[in-house]
Amino acid sequence: MKDLSARYPIWLCDIWGVVHNGVAHFPPAVEALKAHRGQGGFVTLLTNAPRSAAKVAGHLAQLGVTREHYDLIVTSGDVTHELMKPYDGHRIYYLGPDRDLGVLDDLRLERSSPEEAEVVLCVGLVHDDRETPDDYSALLERMARRNLPMVCANPDKVVRRGSRLIYCAGALAERYAALGGKVVMAGKPYRPIYDLALARVASERGVNDKRSFLAIGDGPETDIKGAADFGLDMVLIAGGISEEGIDPQKLEAEIRAIVPDAHIVRTLPFLSWP
Repeated sequence: MKDLSARYPIWLCDIWGVVHNGVAHFPPAVEALKAHRGQGGFVTLLTNAPRSAAKVAGHLAQLGVTREHYDLIVTSGDVTHELMKPYDGHRIYYLGPDRDLGVLDDLRLERSSPEEAEVVLCVGLVHDDRETPDDYSALLERMARRNLPMVCANPDKVVRRGSRLIYCAGALAERYAALGGKVVMAGKPYRPIYDLALARVASERGVNDKRSFLAIGDGPETDIKGAADFGLDMVLIAGGISEEGIDPQKLEAEIRAIVPDAHIVRTLPFLSWP
């Protein structure tokens, strides 16, 4: 990444799979972020985590990722909070673990059953360490029959936690949409999270020229597609969710078949500086 630092002063960097694996941070990655900032670069961590930036920062600190490694955090949870504001004072069905309820802070929302709710907020599987989307088939069908709109706080379908792949909210939202349910997505690859990131970078750094931005990520349907749709150059990190030992160039070819307009300037097995 060293030679890309001056060319792209603003980095929009994915977190899970690039900076850490949910259990520990990747030392070369955090050193690369720190080095870029040391050269005058600006690092925005852009994540589909369905929680506030402050809570993500707290979790990162526990994993050894501190403010010396980044300047801003923009989350899917931040966007979700905005998407839920029209439902303030209404009944919602909350689908996900209680640890992510903070995404509703400052909103007067009544948690209700699927039969009484006016909207579904999906932040993930309740027990993502042992459940799969199959466990939610009956629930999703019940909600689809009522034509309940769904706000999906995390478009990711899977992430790697240590050596395991864990299902995320995006996997449930995909099934809900296949049943005819209406779904609004909060995070990558959708435009609202990029608009928010660029607005915050412009406020902090005074830069809004997309040619100065470099997206860094591993997810074909989130990071790569989001960058492509928003017109950003990007670095593909091959080791985030792919099989261990996969050839990075083979992965890049597969991803270009999925996202043909992706402007991938480099493919790396992991994020590193030299």
